[in-house]
Amino acid sequence: MATVELSFVPRPAHVRTARQVAVALARRAGLGDDVLDEIRLAVGEACGLALSLQRQNRPDDPVVLVFDDSAGLTVDVRTSAPLDPASGDHALSVLAAAVPRPAVTAEELPVGAALAVLAAFAPRLEVTTSRAGMRLEMGWPEVAVANR
Repeated sequence: MATVELSFVPRPAHVRTARQVAVALARRAGLGDDVLDEIRLAVGEACGLALSLQRQNRPDDPVVLVFDDSAGLTVDVRTSAPLDPASGDHALSVLAAAVPRPAVTAEELPVGAALAVLAAFAPRLEVTTSRAGMRLEMGWPEVAVANR
């Protein structure tokens, strides 16, 4: 049982570290190997969205990730870039409108595709936006593991 907080300046090089921390905590939480790639991909896409948003609006403020492996794995990605207040599907629309649209490359997916990846791979996805920033919370449930 642990809560781990990771904050980093909005630079793409730090996304790899976030993915590695997520996978290490998922393993410690007893999540199966079959979901590790999904977690890695979802965390990478969530960080990519956060980086794009933060670099455009508050490039000197960190992106913050809070991991909790006490009951499965929860990954909470936060920015401080101000947005219109919203939650649920409306927050997804606010986020899609706020994130700059990159040229489609192998490195970055368009916002809609990144959100689709998150929805597909994270069994629990909650997005809220506010004047204080974005909060994107993903969760994978605990799996019963023998010999834990």
